Amino acid sequence: MNTTLPRQTIDVPLGARSYPVWIGRGLLDDHARWRAMLRGKHAMVISNRTVAPLYLERVAQGLDGLHWSSFLLDDGEAHKSFANVGLALDALATLGATRDACVIALGGGVVGDLAGYTAACWMRGIDFIQMPTTLLSMVDSSVGGKTGVNLPAGKNLVGAFHQPRAVVADIGTLDSLPAREYRCGMAEVIKGAAIGDAGFFAWLEQHADALVARDETALVQAIATKVRYKAGVVSRDETEQGERALLNLGHTFGHALETAGHYTALLHGEGVSVGMLLAARLSERLGMSAHADTQRLEKLLKAIGLPITVPSGFEPEHLLALMRLDKKTIAGTLRLILWRGIGHAEIVSGVNEADVLAVLREATAAR
Repeated sequence: MNTTLPRQTIDVPLGARSYPVWIGRGLLDDHARWRAMLRGKHAMVISNRTVAPLYLERVAQGLDGLHWSSFLLDDGEAHKSFANVGLALDALATLGATRDACVIALGGGVVGDLAGYTAACWMRGIDFIQMPTTLLSMVDSSVGGKTGVNLPAGKNLVGAFHQPRAVVADIGTLDSLPAREYRCGMAEVIKGAAIGDAGFFAWLEQHADALVARDETALVQAIATKVRYKAGVVSRDETEQGERALLNLGHTFGHALETAGHYTALLHGEGVSVGMLLAARLSERLGMSAHADTQRLEKLLKAIGLPITVPSGFEPEHLLALMRLDKKTIAGTLRLILWRGIGHAEIVSGVNEADVLAVLREATAAR
Protein backbone atom coordinates (compact mmCIF):
# COMPACT_ATOMS: atom_id res chain seq x y z
CA MET A 1 0.00 0.00 0.00
CA ASN A 2 1.34 3.41 -1.00
CA THR A 3 1.02 5.77 1.95
CA THR A 4 3.07 8.57 0.42
CA LEU A 5 0.66 9.65 -2.28
CA PRO A 6 -0.05 13.38 -2.09
CA ARG A 7 -3.54 14.53 -1.27
CA GLN A 8 -5.48 16.22 -4.01
CA THR A 9 -7.84 19.17 -3.78
CA ILE A 10 -10.41 19.77 -6.50
CA ASP A 11 -12.57 22.88 -6.30
CA VAL A 12 -16.21 22.94 -7.33
CA PRO A 13 -16.50 26.55 -8.57
CA LEU A 14 -19.92 27.96 -7.70
CA GLY A 15 -19.10 31.53 -6.74
CA ALA A 16 -19.85 32.23 -3.09
CA ARG A 17 -20.94 28.60 -2.65
CA SER A 18 -17.74 27.07 -4.04
CA TYR A 19 -16.27 24.23 -2.01
CA PRO A 20 -13.29 21.87 -1.97
CA VAL A 21 -13.22 18.15 -2.58
CA TRP A 22 -10.29 16.69 -0.64
CA ILE A 23 -9.02 13.29 -1.78
CA GLY A 24 -6.38 11.33 0.12
CA ARG A 25 -5.60 8.90 2.90
CA GLY A 26 -6.12 9.91 6.54
CA LEU A 27 -8.40 12.87 5.91
CA LEU A 28 -10.95 11.86 8.55
CA ASP A 29 -8.19 12.39 11.12
CA ASP A 30 -7.17 15.76 9.66
CA HIS A 31 -9.52 17.50 12.06
CA ALA A 32 -8.09 20.98 11.63
CA ARG A 33 -8.82 20.86 7.91
CA TRP A 34 -12.51 19.98 8.01
CA ARG A 35 -13.39 21.38 11.45
CA ALA A 36 -12.66 24.85 10.04
CA MET A 37 -15.68 24.42 7.73
CA LEU A 38 -18.10 24.28 10.70
CA ARG A 39 -19.48 27.73 11.46
CA GLY A 40 -21.57 27.14 14.59
CA LYS A 41 -21.62 25.16 17.83
CA HIS A 42 -23.99 22.37 16.81
CA ALA A 43 -23.32 19.36 14.62
CA MET A 44 -25.11 16.14 13.84
CA VAL A 45 -23.40 13.16 12.21
CA ILE A 46 -25.73 11.06 10.09
CA SER A 47 -24.34 7.62 9.35
CA ASN A 48 -25.48 4.00 9.30
CA ARG A 49 -25.02 1.04 11.56
CA THR A 50 -22.37 -0.51 9.32
CA VAL A 51 -20.15 2.56 8.89
CA ALA A 52 -20.50 4.17 12.32
CA PRO A 53 -18.64 1.44 14.29
CA LEU A 54 -15.71 1.84 11.89
CA TYR A 55 -15.33 5.60 11.60
CA LEU A 56 -17.64 7.59 13.88
CA GLU A 57 -15.15 7.79 16.74
CA ARG A 58 -12.53 9.32 14.46
CA VAL A 59 -14.96 12.02 13.38
CA ALA A 60 -16.13 12.53 16.96
CA GLN A 61 -12.59 13.46 17.99
CA GLY A 62 -12.78 16.39 15.61
CA LEU A 63 -16.04 17.58 17.17
CA ASP A 64 -14.62 18.01 20.66
CA GLY A 65 -16.07 21.10 22.31
CA LEU A 66 -19.20 21.21 20.15
CA HIS A 67 -22.75 20.21 20.98
CA TRP A 68 -23.19 17.23 18.70
CA SER A 69 -25.12 14.01 18.31
CA SER A 70 -25.40 11.18 15.84
CA PHE A 71 -28.31 9.69 13.94
CA LEU A 72 -27.87 6.19 12.54
CA LEU A 73 -29.76 4.53 9.70
CA ASP A 74 -30.03 0.87 8.92
CA ASP A 75 -27.91 0.01 5.90
CA GLY A 76 -29.45 -0.05 2.42
CA GLU A 77 -31.30 1.96 -0.22
CA ALA A 78 -34.69 1.08 1.25
CA HIS A 79 -33.91 3.31 4.25
CA LYS A 80 -33.55 6.50 2.17
CA SER A 81 -37.09 7.44 3.12
CA PHE A 82 -39.27 10.29 4.29
CA ALA A 83 -39.76 8.45 7.56
CA ASN A 84 -36.05 8.60 8.31
CA VAL A 85 -35.82 12.25 7.25
CA GLY A 86 -38.54 12.98 9.80
CA LEU A 87 -36.61 11.13 12.51
CA ALA A 88 -33.40 12.96 11.61
CA LEU A 89 -35.19 16.31 11.80
CA ASP A 90 -36.55 15.34 15.21
CA ALA A 91 -32.97 14.57 16.25
CA LEU A 92 -31.87 18.04 15.13
CA ALA A 93 -34.68 19.53 17.18
CA THR A 94 -33.63 17.53 20.23
CA LEU A 95 -30.06 18.76 19.73
CA GLY A 96 -31.30 22.34 19.62
CA ALA A 97 -29.59 22.92 16.28
CA THR A 98 -29.55 26.54 15.19
CA ARG A 99 -29.23 28.03 11.70
CA ASP A 100 -25.44 27.83 11.86
CA ALA A 101 -25.47 24.10 12.69
CA CYS A 102 -23.86 21.54 10.39
CA VAL A 103 -24.94 18.05 9.34
CA ILE A 104 -22.08 15.65 8.59
CA ALA A 105 -22.83 12.79 6.21
CA LEU A 106 -20.59 9.84 7.09
CA GLY A 107 -21.28 6.96 4.75
CA GLY A 108 -22.22 6.10 1.19
CA GLY A 109 -24.72 7.57 -1.21
CA VAL A 110 -27.82 6.70 0.81
CA VAL A 111 -26.44 8.48 3.87
CA GLY A 112 -25.21 11.43 1.82
CA ASP A 113 -28.50 11.92 -0.02
CA LEU A 114 -30.62 11.68 3.12
CA ALA A 115 -28.28 13.83 5.23
CA GLY A 116 -28.11 16.50 2.55
CA TYR A 117 -31.89 16.57 2.19
CA THR A 118 -32.28 16.78 5.96
CA ALA A 119 -29.87 19.72 6.02
CA ALA A 120 -31.77 21.38 3.17
CA CYS A 121 -35.03 21.08 5.12
CA TRP A 122 -33.90 22.15 8.61
CA MET A 123 -34.68 25.85 9.04
CA ARG A 124 -34.85 26.05 5.22
CA GLY A 125 -31.24 25.06 4.80
CA ILE A 126 -28.18 24.61 6.99
CA ASP A 127 -24.60 23.56 6.23
CA PHE A 128 -23.56 20.01 5.63
CA ILE A 129 -20.29 18.24 4.94
CA GLN A 130 -19.92 15.08 2.91
CA MET A 131 -17.60 12.38 4.26
CA PRO A 132 -18.11 9.61 1.68
CA THR A 133 -16.95 6.13 2.66
CA THR A 134 -17.71 4.28 -0.58
CA LEU A 135 -16.09 4.67 -3.96
CA LEU A 136 -19.45 5.36 -5.58
CA SER A 137 -20.21 8.25 -3.25
CA MET A 138 -16.67 9.66 -3.57
CA VAL A 139 -16.83 9.90 -7.35
CA ASP A 140 -20.48 10.78 -7.78
CA SER A 141 -23.16 11.46 -5.18
CA SER A 142 -21.04 13.46 -2.70
CA VAL A 143 -20.20 16.06 -5.38
CA GLY A 144 -22.79 18.36 -6.91
CA GLY A 145 -25.42 18.97 -4.26
CA LYS A 146 -28.12 16.54 -5.33
CA THR A 147 -30.01 15.31 -2.28
CA GLY A 148 -33.19 13.32 -1.94
CA VAL A 149 -35.22 10.34 -0.84
CA ASN A 150 -37.06 7.50 -2.54
CA LEU A 151 -40.77 6.83 -2.85
CA PRO A 152 -42.40 3.45 -3.53
CA ALA A 153 -43.15 4.78 -7.02
CA GLY A 154 -39.52 5.45 -7.87
CA LYS A 155 -36.04 6.46 -6.83
CA ASN A 156 -35.06 10.03 -5.90
CA LEU A 157 -38.45 11.48 -6.84
CA VAL A 158 -38.23 13.95 -3.94
CA GLY A 159 -35.18 16.07 -3.27
CA ALA A 160 -33.39 19.40 -3.41
CA PHE A 161 -30.20 20.90 -4.78
CA HIS A 162 -28.16 21.75 -1.68
CA GLN A 163 -24.39 22.05 -2.01
CA PRO A 164 -22.09 20.85 0.77
CA ARG A 165 -19.50 23.02 2.48
CA ALA A 166 -16.80 20.47 1.70
CA VAL A 167 -16.25 16.87 0.61
CA VAL A 168 -13.78 14.83 2.68
CA ALA A 169 -12.91 11.74 0.61
CA ASP A 170 -10.64 9.64 2.81
CA ILE A 171 -9.61 6.75 0.58
CA GLY A 172 -8.56 4.80 3.67
CA THR A 173 -12.25 4.03 4.20
CA LEU A 174 -12.18 2.01 0.98
CA ASP A 175 -9.93 -0.57 2.68
CA SER A 176 -13.01 -1.98 4.42
CA LEU A 177 -15.31 -1.67 1.40
CA PRO A 178 -16.71 -5.02 0.17
CA ALA A 179 -15.74 -5.96 -3.38
CA ARG A 180 -19.30 -5.63 -4.65
CA GLU A 181 -19.58 -2.06 -3.34
CA TYR A 182 -16.18 -1.21 -4.78
CA ARG A 183 -17.24 -2.42 -8.21
CA CYS A 184 -20.36 -0.26 -7.97
CA GLY A 185 -18.17 2.80 -7.59
CA MET A 186 -16.19 1.79 -10.66
CA ALA A 187 -19.45 1.83 -12.64
CA GLU A 188 -19.73 5.57 -11.98
CA VAL A 189 -16.09 6.09 -12.95
CA ILE A 190 -16.69 4.28 -16.24
CA LYS A 191 -19.87 6.29 -16.77
CA GLY A 192 -18.00 9.60 -16.55
CA ALA A 193 -15.52 8.45 -19.18
CA ALA A 194 -18.28 7.09 -21.41
CA ILE A 195 -20.08 10.42 -21.31
CA GLY A 196 -17.34 12.88 -22.11
CA ASP A 197 -13.76 11.61 -22.05
CA ALA A 198 -12.71 9.01 -24.61
CA GLY A 199 -9.09 9.32 -23.49
CA PHE A 200 -10.02 8.50 -19.89
CA PHE A 201 -12.07 5.54 -21.15
CA ALA A 202 -8.99 4.19 -22.92
CA TRP A 203 -6.95 4.73 -19.75
CA LEU A 204 -9.51 2.71 -17.78
CA GLU A 205 -9.27 -0.11 -20.32
CA GLN A 206 -5.48 -0.13 -19.90
CA HIS A 207 -5.62 -0.03 -16.08
CA ALA A 208 -8.63 -2.28 -15.43
CA ASP A 209 -6.54 -4.95 -13.72
CA ALA A 210 -4.82 -2.40 -11.46
CA LEU A 211 -8.15 -0.88 -10.51
CA VAL A 212 -9.64 -4.28 -9.70
CA ALA A 213 -6.60 -4.90 -7.47
CA ARG A 214 -7.21 -1.49 -5.82
CA ASP A 215 -3.77 -0.19 -6.74
CA GLU A 216 -3.74 3.09 -4.85
CA THR A 217 -1.94 5.17 -7.49
CA ALA A 218 -4.41 4.12 -10.19
CA LEU A 219 -7.35 4.50 -7.82
CA VAL A 220 -6.51 8.07 -6.78
CA GLN A 221 -6.03 9.06 -10.41
CA ALA A 222 -9.38 7.54 -11.35
CA ILE A 223 -11.21 9.26 -8.48
CA ALA A 224 -9.60 12.64 -9.14
CA THR A 225 -10.26 12.49 -12.89
CA LYS A 226 -13.93 11.63 -12.40
CA VAL A 227 -14.44 14.28 -9.68
CA ARG A 228 -12.68 16.93 -11.79
CA TYR A 229 -14.97 16.14 -14.72
CA LYS A 230 -18.11 16.26 -12.60
CA ALA A 231 -17.06 19.49 -10.87
CA GLY A 232 -16.75 21.15 -14.25
CA VAL A 233 -20.20 19.99 -15.33
CA VAL A 234 -21.81 21.08 -12.05
CA SER A 235 -20.19 24.52 -12.24
CA ARG A 236 -21.71 25.05 -15.70
CA ASP A 237 -25.16 23.59 -14.97
CA GLU A 238 -25.82 23.32 -11.25
CA THR A 239 -29.53 22.55 -11.38
CA GLU A 240 -29.52 20.23 -14.39
CA GLN A 241 -31.10 22.46 -17.00
CA GLY A 242 -28.93 21.02 -19.76
CA GLU A 243 -25.42 19.56 -19.70
CA ARG A 244 -25.65 18.07 -16.21
CA ALA A 245 -28.38 15.72 -17.39
CA LEU A 246 -25.67 13.91 -19.37
CA LEU A 247 -24.37 12.55 -16.07
CA ASN A 248 -27.46 10.35 -16.04
CA LEU A 249 -26.26 8.04 -18.82
CA GLY A 250 -27.82 4.67 -18.04
CA HIS A 251 -29.75 6.01 -15.06
CA THR A 252 -33.27 5.91 -16.55
CA PHE A 253 -32.82 2.22 -17.30
CA GLY A 254 -30.87 1.67 -14.08
CA HIS A 255 -33.35 3.35 -11.74
CA ALA A 256 -36.16 1.30 -13.28
CA LEU A 257 -34.16 -1.87 -12.63
CA GLU A 258 -33.46 -0.82 -9.03
CA THR A 259 -37.12 0.02 -8.40
CA ALA A 260 -38.35 -3.21 -10.00
CA GLY A 261 -36.00 -5.11 -7.72
CA HIS A 262 -37.25 -3.22 -4.64
CA TYR A 263 -33.73 -1.79 -4.16
CA THR A 264 -32.43 -5.21 -3.14
CA ALA A 265 -31.85 -7.14 -6.38
CA LEU A 266 -29.35 -4.59 -7.73
CA LEU A 267 -27.18 -2.02 -6.02
CA HIS A 268 -27.13 1.44 -7.60
CA GLY A 269 -23.83 0.97 -9.39
CA GLU A 270 -25.01 -2.39 -10.72
CA GLY A 271 -28.15 -0.75 -12.08
CA VAL A 272 -26.01 1.92 -13.72
CA SER A 273 -23.78 -0.76 -15.26
CA VAL A 274 -26.66 -2.65 -16.86
CA GLY A 275 -28.41 0.64 -17.68
CA MET A 276 -25.39 2.05 -19.53
CA LEU A 277 -25.17 -1.05 -21.67
CA LEU A 278 -28.90 -0.87 -22.45
CA ALA A 279 -28.50 2.80 -23.39
CA ALA A 280 -25.59 1.87 -25.68
CA ARG A 281 -27.67 -0.85 -27.32
CA LEU A 282 -30.56 1.57 -27.82
CA SER A 283 -28.16 4.13 -29.31
CA GLU A 284 -26.89 1.46 -31.68
CA ARG A 285 -30.45 0.49 -32.61
CA LEU A 286 -31.25 4.12 -33.43
CA GLY A 287 -28.20 4.40 -35.67
CA MET A 288 -26.40 6.82 -33.34
CA SER A 289 -23.40 4.67 -32.49
CA ALA A 290 -21.38 1.73 -33.72
CA HIS A 291 -21.52 -1.83 -32.41
CA ALA A 292 -17.79 -1.62 -31.66
CA ASP A 293 -18.45 1.04 -29.01
CA THR A 294 -21.07 -1.14 -27.35
CA GLN A 295 -18.59 -4.02 -27.35
CA ARG A 296 -15.84 -1.92 -25.74
CA LEU A 297 -18.22 -0.81 -22.99
CA GLU A 298 -19.39 -4.37 -22.35
CA LYS A 299 -15.81 -5.64 -22.23
CA LEU A 300 -14.72 -2.97 -19.72
CA LEU A 301 -17.72 -3.56 -17.46
CA LYS A 302 -16.98 -7.30 -17.49
CA ALA A 303 -13.28 -6.69 -16.78
CA ILE A 304 -14.22 -4.75 -13.65
CA GLY A 305 -16.65 -7.51 -12.63
CA LEU A 306 -19.87 -5.54 -13.08
CA PRO A 307 -23.18 -7.09 -14.19
CA ILE A 308 -24.21 -6.64 -17.81
CA THR A 309 -27.53 -8.53 -17.89
CA VAL A 310 -31.04 -7.81 -16.64
CA PRO A 311 -31.85 -10.05 -13.65
CA SER A 312 -34.36 -12.82 -14.18
CA GLY A 313 -37.97 -12.10 -13.33
CA PHE A 314 -37.94 -8.52 -14.62
CA GLU A 315 -40.60 -7.86 -17.26
CA PRO A 316 -39.93 -5.41 -20.13
CA GLU A 317 -43.36 -3.77 -19.95
CA HIS A 318 -43.02 -3.15 -16.20
CA LEU A 319 -39.55 -1.66 -16.66
CA LEU A 320 -40.86 0.68 -19.37
CA ALA A 321 -43.70 1.80 -17.11
CA LEU A 322 -41.17 2.65 -14.40
CA MET A 323 -39.03 4.54 -16.92
CA ARG A 324 -42.00 6.79 -17.70
CA LEU A 325 -41.77 8.08 -14.11
CA ASP A 326 -38.17 9.19 -14.58
CA LYS A 327 -37.49 12.84 -13.76
CA LYS A 328 -36.12 13.45 -17.27
CA THR A 329 -39.44 12.51 -18.91
CA ILE A 330 -40.95 15.61 -20.53
CA ALA A 331 -44.64 16.04 -21.48
CA GLY A 332 -45.21 12.33 -21.29
CA THR A 333 -42.41 11.42 -23.70
CA LEU A 334 -39.16 9.70 -22.82
CA ARG A 335 -36.03 11.82 -22.73
CA LEU A 336 -32.98 9.60 -22.45
CA ILE A 337 -29.25 10.08 -22.27
CA LEU A 338 -27.78 8.17 -25.20
CA TRP A 339 -24.45 8.41 -27.01
CA ARG A 340 -22.75 8.81 -30.37
CA GLY A 341 -20.00 6.50 -29.16
CA ILE A 342 -17.48 6.53 -26.33
CA GLY A 343 -17.02 10.02 -24.91
CA HIS A 344 -19.94 11.58 -26.79
CA ALA A 345 -23.23 11.43 -24.85
CA GLU A 346 -26.24 13.57 -25.64
CA ILE A 347 -29.80 14.23 -24.52
CA VAL A 348 -32.39 12.67 -26.83
CA SER A 349 -36.02 13.71 -26.48
CA GLY A 350 -39.08 11.97 -27.83
CA VAL A 351 -37.54 8.51 -27.86
CA ASN A 352 -39.91 6.00 -29.43
CA GLU A 353 -41.13 3.66 -26.70
CA ALA A 354 -41.29 0.81 -29.21
CA ASP A 355 -37.51 0.98 -29.63
CA VAL A 356 -36.98 1.06 -25.86
CA LEU A 357 -39.29 -1.90 -25.40
CA ALA A 358 -37.49 -3.82 -28.15
CA VAL A 359 -34.14 -3.33 -26.39
CA LEU A 360 -35.65 -4.41 -23.06
CA ARG A 361 -37.22 -7.49 -24.64
CA GLU A 362 -33.94 -8.48 -26.28
CA ALA A 363 -32.14 -8.04 -22.95
CA THR A 364 -34.63 -10.13 -20.98
CA ALA A 365 -34.86 -12.81 -23.66
CA ALA A 366 -31.07 -13.21 -23.63
CA ARG A 367 -30.95 -14.15 -19.92
